[in-house]
Amino acid sequence: MLRICVENIGDMAVVQCEGRIVHSDTVFQLRDAVKAQRHATIVVLDLTEVSALGGGGVGMLVFLQRWAHDHDIQLKLFDPSPSVRQKLEQVGFMREFEVPSLQEMMALLIQAEEQDALVSSTPEYQYHTSQ
Repeated sequence: MLRICVENIGDMAVVQCEGRIVHSDTVFQLRDAVKAQRHATIVVLDLTEVSALGGGGVGMLVFLQRWAHDHDIQLKLFDPSPSVRQKLEQVGFMREFEVPSLQEMMALLIQAEEQDALVSSTPEYQYHTSQ
């Protein structure tokens, strides 16, 4: 079973995953959650709570990396669990992904929150005509 929670902050989407990404239904669930973030410029996959990653999950991560690149989106893997990291290293794909440190992730979140606050505080202008 896989649980996914998405939080949008400014132009960044954080996709938190919990569980196992081993069966085709969970692999497609991950794909759909990430591809739904087309508006984002950064998508962070939080893999802290992923206990297992199967071959299909590895393939999907590689696919999503290419998809993100093709859509000018940065895909980052945050804090992959030891089992996920081991699986990606085992198949030689760990170096394909950007894995931000905690400090880099905090800086990204602060930047996204500041951007979100700026957009929220900008007044909307309406065009009125009088006759």
